[in-house]
Amino acid sequence: MSEKPIKAFDLELGMKCSITRRDILHGIGGLSAAALLPGCSINDLIPDGRHPPDDDSSYPPSLTGLRGNHKGSFEVSHQLGREGRREWGHVEEAEAELYDLVVVGGGISGLSAAHFYQKNNPNARILILDNHDDFGGHAKRNEFQIGGRRLIGYGGSQTLAEPGGYSNIVKGLLNDLEIDPKFFENAYDQDFYKRNGLKAGLHFDREKWGSDHIVRYDWGMFTNYIPLAPSTLSAQEAVSQMPISDAAKTELLSILLAEEDQIPEIPADAKTRYLSRISYRDFLSHKLNITEDEVFEVLQDLTSDSGVGIESTSAQFAIEYSGLPGRAAAGMPPAHEAEPYIHHFPDGNASVARALVQKLIPSVADAKTMVDRLTARFDYSKLDQASEAVRLRLNSTAVKIEHDGDTMTAREVYVTYVKDKKTFRVKAGNCILACNNSAIPYLCPQLPAEQREALSFQVKTPILYTSVALRNWRAWKNLGIGAVYSPGAYHVHSALDFPVSFGDYDYANNPDDPVIVHMERFPHKPYQGLTGRQQFKLGRHELISTSFATIERNIRHQLTSMLGAGGFDPAKDIQGITVNRWAHGYASWYNPLFDTVYEDENDERYPHMRGRKRFGRIAIANSDAAASAMMEAAVEEGYRAVTELV
Repeated sequence: MSEKPIKAFDLELGMKCSITRRDILHGIGGLSAAALLPGCSINDLIPDGRHPPDDDSSYPPSLTGLRGNHKGSFEVSHQLGREGRREWGHVEEAEAELYDLVVVGGGISGLSAAHFYQKNNPNARILILDNHDDFGGHAKRNEFQIGGRRLIGYGGSQTLAEPGGYSNIVKGLLNDLEIDPKFFENAYDQDFYKRNGLKAGLHFDREKWGSDHIVRYDWGMFTNYIPLAPSTLSAQEAVSQMPISDAAKTELLSILLAEEDQIPEIPADAKTRYLSRISYRDFLSHKLNITEDEVFEVLQDLTSDSGVGIESTSAQFAIEYSGLPGRAAAGMPPAHEAEPYIHHFPDGNASVARALVQKLIPSVADAKTMVDRLTARFDYSKLDQASEAVRLRLNSTAVKIEHDGDTMTAREVYVTYVKDKKTFRVKAGNCILACNNSAIPYLCPQLPAEQREALSFQVKTPILYTSVALRNWRAWKNLGIGAVYSPGAYHVHSALDFPVSFGDYDYANNPDDPVIVHMERFPHKPYQGLTGRQQFKLGRHELISTSFATIERNIRHQLTSMLGAGGFDPAKDIQGITVNRWAHGYASWYNPLFDTVYEDENDERYPHMRGRKRFGRIAIANSDAAASAMMEAAVEEGYRAVTELV
């Protein structure tokens, strides 16, 4: 990583700083005297870098270290799916009562399904099972305490994207939850970046590019995403600052400055279709005559949510969605103006999950409004109470779903799950599987073979959503940057969290205020002749096998490389790290470079359409069932599953 000895470099990064520095942050007072010795990291003492037991570890949002698919959440599922385990020892009857509905999966789709079912059956008894220690699925909430101030961030599902276009189903749900998208027009400080002179940046690090350098320029990647201050550099000035060869600079400029259609042989009405079937790399090399490796290396991983590199991402997606250069060269019309990307709770769509949980289990919090709910303390001990009509049981991994008798005539379903190394069973009139599609064939092996195969087709995009709490954002201000892409770095994207203030929760308006930085990584294996799904499987393995210490070291090194010139000190400025590991992250649409794509997105030949069919008293609801990672799709699938059962 550096010419310096690794131990010395770790000290500079803060990897082995005295644990007493973190006493203020984490309230550590009950650890042994040995823990106070210099050179001892908190991560040497606490598994995965989590808070110690005396530091509010009963409240999942405040836990740090490796979160998302945390230890304890996936081991039983891996035994089921990878090792073929089918017997789980003595099975206890969890409750004698018959539930009207059991939902497997406490994410947005599962919670929405429970909500819609309850609306249709007000007296229904509902049990929701989830294998994690928190609800919400990918809609995860991260909290930090810094100097007496609480910071709230998101560790997954991010924003209500373009809510004006939501279906009546989704708009109706938001109305039921008293969530008003218009509120964000004032809650999101749309002038924050311009007022503080915070621009987009491209970060080049010493190890890969020969020097640590920031180029304050946006060639379109942040357009319609973050209202950053405009760059004062021309394309020529920006490219001249990049640590690449003169030949690479010339070629990159040719893409940025192209004004004429370079593929005039493709009719205007056929361009989108054509560009969706050629990779962005092939478009650059075959149509724009790009030959310099450094140009490809700069652009390689800037394809954002595709989860793969430019050789596995269509030119249409790279240009239209990721904002990579080449729109004019492709002869494409100007991008349409979308709704502003401002509909963002400080904890992302965790606020939607929290609203659903409180609607289902009112006693969990005292919040009366959408604003109150953000800072309300949820009482997790109230989630699973016999007195409530709806019960949410965490740390509970389903292992078997089966009808009580013949599928066509059975009136009840048995659901077996493992909790605290014990096996339990409940009985329900209906069951909704709101978990990953890939798990369902193992949970319910009685499904028809064709349906099991269809459910196994989609492989989710693995991602790291990392939240880093900083004592201030002075270095960002000094450098004049608010969001950065880092070609070739561990995390490809880093940005100050969205400037949203909610009621008595204020964003870090002063550069000396503590703030959360959001970082993203999409592990994959480029240039090995692999399909997107194959790359995702290898990326998933990387996530599960990488230690928190390795991720932390990369975070500290990258932020130092990026912000060091602005006065950033990783040992002092980094006050907390939560790494949200999603081995099964985004539900992915079909990649036309590898998959068959039909004209109708609901074509019955699609695996997700064949996989989501009702099976007796079992329905399927998840974002996979829509082949879409969007929050609204998860809600709509929850609604569809309920309508199939009632």
